[in-house]
Amino acid sequence: MTGKRSKYNNVKVNDPSHGTFDSKAEHKRFLDLLLLERAGQIHNLERQHAVLVQFNGIRLFKWIADFVYFQDGQRIYEDVKSPMTAALPVYRLKKRILKAMLNIDVRET
Repeated sequence: MTGKRSKYNNVKVNDPSHGTFDSKAEHKRFLDLLLLERAGQIHNLERQHAVLVQFNGIRLFKWIADFVYFQDGQRIYEDVKSPMTAALPVYRLKKRILKAMLNIDVRET
C-alpha cells in the first residue's frame, strides 16, 4: 500500500540540519532566507510562527506563518503559496482578517 497523497500534491522535504518542510518550494525559500540572514539583509528569522486570532476572547483560528523575520526595521510575515492555494477562498479570507484585526500583511512567495 502506498502512502496517502498530499492534498495539494506537495512533496515534504526532510532537511537533517533544519527539520521538515511542507514543500520543496518552502525548503528552497528557507535556504534563500538563510543566505539573506547571513548577509545581514534580514535578521531574527523564524520558521512556523503561530499567530492566534481572537475576537472578544473567542478564538477564531490559529494561523501559522511559514517564516517571520525583520527587514529594514519591519516585521515580515511570509507564506510560501502556489497560485492554486493562494487563490483558495478560505486562505484569502484569513489573510484579510489578519490585516483587518492585527494589521498583518502576509507576503506570499
